[in-house]
Amino acid sequence: MLAVRDQRDRDSFARLFGFYAPRIKGMLMRSGMPAAAAEDVVQDVMLAVWHKAAQFDPARSQVSGWIYKIARNRQIDIARKAQRPLPEPVETETPPEADPGHLVAFQEEAGQLKDALSRLSPEQRDLIVRAYIGDLTHREIQTETGLPMGTIKSRIRLGLDRLRHELKDLRS
Repeated sequence: MLAVRDQRDRDSFARLFGFYAPRIKGMLMRSGMPAAAAEDVVQDVMLAVWHKAAQFDPARSQVSGWIYKIARNRQIDIARKAQRPLPEPVETETPPEADPGHLVAFQEEAGQLKDALSRLSPEQRDLIVRAYIGDLTHREIQTETGLPMGTIKSRIRLGLDRLRHELKDLRS
């Protein structure tokens, strides 16, 4: 692991992968995950190990504990995502009895939301879009971007606060 962390050694990573991948898959399958899903999670976990290798500290944990913790956290993320309620279907067609005034108001509000989003910093906008439109968990965003979890949470929170402030007139 130290060669992976310090020198980004691909051969060492291949040995790590060969050793831990079947063990992680077994752990996931023993917890009830289907084989195909477990294989996908193993790929995600080992990719995270490669990207987060610099964060590994042998003084704080053993390699196995660190890797299994990444796997367990990913498993928890998947379980949480599976428990999310499905969004209600959105009507794509305008009902015949729709009031044209409501349609105009809706279009204006959508335009104001788009304008407010464009005034956010690119970092805040990107993370809000990933979280709310891309339906990604904070952990998935962290894996994709490599940003620290605290940075992700604070950028989303600050971006949402700014959107609330910018759109406060719409609520009345």
